[in-house]
Amino acid sequence: MNAVWRVARAAVRRRRLQTIVIGIVVLVSTATMVLALGLLTTASAPFDRAHAQQNGAHLIVTYDNAVVPDDRLAQTAVRPGVEAAAGPFGQTRLQAVDEENGFRGPSLTTVGRADPGGAVDRLTVWQGRWATGSGEIVLNQPPGELGPRQLGSRVESPGHPALTVVGFAFSVSASADAWVSPAQLTELGPTATQMLYRFTSAATADELRADQAVVTAGLPPKATLGSASYLALREAAGSESGVYIPFLVVFGILGLAVSVLIVANVISGAVVAGVRNIGMLKALGFTPNQVMAVYLVMVAVPSAFGCVLGTVAGNLVAGPLLADAFQGFGVTDVGVALWVDALALVGMPMVVVLAALVSALRARRLPAARAISVGAAPRAGRALVVQRWLSGTRLPRSVSLGLGVPLARPARTALTLAAIVLGVVTVTLASGVTLSVTAYRNAVAPSYSDRVGLMAGTSSEPLPPRQSRPRPPKLGDAQDEALLRSTPGAVHVAATSRQEAGVTGGPAATVVFYRGDGADLGPQVLSGHWPDGPGQVAVPSRFLNQRGLAIGDTVTLELGGHRAPVRIVGLVLANNAFQIFAGWATLGQLAPGTRADGYQVQLAPGTDQQAYLNAVTAGDPGLQLAPPRDNSSSQATVLISAATLLTLVLGVVAALGVFNTVVLNARERRRDLGTLKSIGMTPRQVTVMMVTSMGALGVVGGLLGLPLGVVAHQLIAPAMMAASQSDTLAVVTDVYRPPLLVLLALAGIAIAVLGALVPARSAARTTIAEVLHNE
Repeated sequence: MNAVWRVARAAVRRRRLQTIVIGIVVLVSTATMVLALGLLTTASAPFDRAHAQQNGAHLIVTYDNAVVPDDRLAQTAVRPGVEAAAGPFGQTRLQAVDEENGFRGPSLTTVGRADPGGAVDRLTVWQGRWATGSGEIVLNQPPGELGPRQLGSRVESPGHPALTVVGFAFSVSASADAWVSPAQLTELGPTATQMLYRFTSAATADELRADQAVVTAGLPPKATLGSASYLALREAAGSESGVYIPFLVVFGILGLAVSVLIVANVISGAVVAGVRNIGMLKALGFTPNQVMAVYLVMVAVPSAFGCVLGTVAGNLVAGPLLADAFQGFGVTDVGVALWVDALALVGMPMVVVLAALVSALRARRLPAARAISVGAAPRAGRALVVQRWLSGTRLPRSVSLGLGVPLARPARTALTLAAIVLGVVTVTLASGVTLSVTAYRNAVAPSYSDRVGLMAGTSSEPLPPRQSRPRPPKLGDAQDEALLRSTPGAVHVAATSRQEAGVTGGPAATVVFYRGDGADLGPQVLSGHWPDGPGQVAVPSRFLNQRGLAIGDTVTLELGGHRAPVRIVGLVLANNAFQIFAGWATLGQLAPGTRADGYQVQLAPGTDQQAYLNAVTAGDPGLQLAPPRDNSSSQATVLISAATLLTLVLGVVAALGVFNTVVLNARERRRDLGTLKSIGMTPRQVTVMMVTSMGALGVVGGLLGLPLGVVAHQLIAPAMMAASQSDTLAVVTDVYRPPLLVLLALAGIAIAVLGALVPARSAARTTIAEVLHNE
């Protein structure tokens, strides 16, 4: 075995280029597969673990305390199928305000609980203590996450006494935003009652619906205000990391396939080029199995190094992605599962060795006498007919000879062509993913050159640091809208009011109320219709998916002590899972007398925006241009960056496969190259011949890889949208245009030429004397 290792080590040192190529491709494919499998297996595991540790609620139901008393709700805890229950807990909603800066804060669903324990939803108090006395409150915040409030800060709410923050707790069930003592909740005035349930069977949405029907059976009509399922939270937890999974899995498979092809090509070339060495080894006493082991060790060494480095790289990249995805669920110990690392460390080298096995078996079977007599010269007769036919064409001689070179080694040509095809598939898919992400981002946050946004000086949102709050409007709400409509250039005007409202049975949401031309200036309606009456709302698909709702369902909004049931009538193109769009009549039900805090104006073509703004501010100085919203997305940035990086890496890897093929061809054809040079072929013509031999494969690879890449994109894009709990739009899938397709088809030629250029020029510099000396 020592002799095998010494010969293999010498071969590795002698073939540094092939060794580096194998190490790089294995590193890339291993890192991508570890990242993909790590995200796939960890997509919901941290949430499940935290939910089990806290004995989280399967279902949270909010009841109307004016309709059903607490004693009847307590009886629901012993209904069939109920494993455990907690409550009834009094519930109200506090509209926090920042009186110092003059803007409204978040709307806090506040529940009265005597302690953080219990049979269901056992809370983790990770800082401070539990609220037991009057004037104390505990806020729901993931462990270690820094929020705007600290211990000792005060929560101000109109109409209620100020509450002091005495602790921070975390509920994986998201059962509340804050907790107070039951006595304090009675002082605040409960507006609803909360019950938390765990069931014996709650694995699917159908089972939870059946469970809810059991616990609410026999209660008065309209007793239930809303409910929240742990399945919706679970899907929301996995959606942040799940969007990367389809994309990375495909890239991991492509990287693995390229690795296999290049390894097989490298070992096959090493066997062909080292036929004489094989004969010498066998003549010196190496057994067939030892010869085979030499070539397998040549591959195993660099692949082992690449595999280890790739596993480390995959873990380093996966860690921040998973931490970012689960930061709102109180989970900090996230990472790639150990079995994924073990699979990568064991499985990837095995795949690489299996890829080399066919060529290694060929070396094992080769008789010593034949190997020594044949040497490294290629067998005659290959491509001779084609080259003779090409010589009769008007093509330059260097081009006709180059076109015939790939036929001399059909197996090697097939492996190289497959690597180029996969490279083109990678470029095509990555380009499509980048365009899809960009198109979706532009669709949900479009930029209009003919629209102007103004704020009325009473915005509820905090302003950037060191920016003074604008002066209040001089005119009334109706007068400001009339001013905007009467100013020359205005086509459509919509008044808006952004309010943080509670959604019974789930987390709060920002409700954007429209008055005027909201149907023209609001987000695009994908299905249903724009709210055109009281009690109607339109929502994004992520709002529906994360709460387990559908168009036609009813939810209850709470704002300023008022409550209104609203029906979902439309699905709009927006990416915010905590946003609702409604008409002004619904605002009248929840907060009568509220004036607009902003206006959206569409101008006629050719209108001078600055002149329009000057005219408006002259009429009411309190109307000011609204600052642009930040529509950037860290997830989109990561996806685009990952697509670009993986495309470059796999494109370079495919080019390295071409590089290796040209090196092998040049070594085998040294005698032919010397002969051609001796009869007058210039170094430039030699370069053209070698590059042309791979350029032809690039043309074929581009034509084959382009449609495969488009098909892969048509499968991946919808899967990514589904993983992010968004609807698949035409703008996401229809991204390829004829000019782009032409460029992508040329990617095969680019990969082939870039990979062939350096070894072709090296072959062109070989002198005739050097060739004859080697012979």
